[in-house]
Amino acid sequence: MDWSQAFWLALIQGVTEFLPISSSGHLVLVPSLFGWTDQGLAFDVAVHVGTLVAVIAYFRKDIGLILGHWLRSLAGGPATVYSHLAWCIAFASVWVGLAGFALEDFVESRLRNPVSIAAATILFGILLGLADRYGTKKRQVESINWKDVLFISGAQILALVPGTSRSGITISAGLMMGLDRQASARFSFLLAIPVIAMAGAWQAKGLVTEPGPVNWPILAFATGIAALVAMVCIHYFMRYLEKFGLVPFALYRVVLGVILLAVFL
Repeated sequence: MDWSQAFWLALIQGVTEFLPISSSGHLVLVPSLFGWTDQGLAFDVAVHVGTLVAVIAYFRKDIGLILGHWLRSLAGGPATVYSHLAWCIAFASVWVGLAGFALEDFVESRLRNPVSIAAATILFGILLGLADRYGTKKRQVESINWKDVLFISGAQILALVPGTSRSGITISAGLMMGLDRQASARFSFLLAIPVIAMAGAWQAKGLVTEPGPVNWPILAFATGIAALVAMVCIHYFMRYLEKFGLVPFALYRVVLGVILLAVFL
């Protein structure tokens, strides 16, 4: 892998990790169009670390409140909105972690192919558009209850299907439960923190047996690019949601899926 390839793949990962447009769809299409070789496991881990750093940095105040209130509640303090959010995030993370462990072989052998990714990109893009169009969009993150958590975390399991988009499916689920766009995105990104950490750790275990030397300068470069781009992307996406809807992202997903089908069928 050269520096140019590392830059573009890290940029794509940084943009698509948090926008509801399917990172796997882009990471399948772009290397295929340019004839690039597989970037390797070490690179995947590096860009995951970058996006994890970005979301933690952006939501550092929320994370501090959630962790602080949760620890105080464990020590006998009163339950609060933030301690409740901590339990919600923990529950959702355990559920998706167990599902990922149980379904990994099936997903890898049956669903990680361009046609399946294209189909998921289109299907869940349409769902995103419908959820944005018909959701009531009246509730805030502070109103999230266990019914919401069960539904949103259950939807998050669908993100194991390549092409679904983890942010896309959780934002769609939040909208379907009546959360507004900002609340849906905020909860989606908070849920992303443990999920990205688990995914990165799971990939990292494979580095022990991966043959060949590791190009640390390129990996450090890719981590930094992914972190910077993801940070900017989250910032502008949250501001965008204040004024505009998600239908343009839904339409983009449908177009991307059609292009994938045209290229790989």
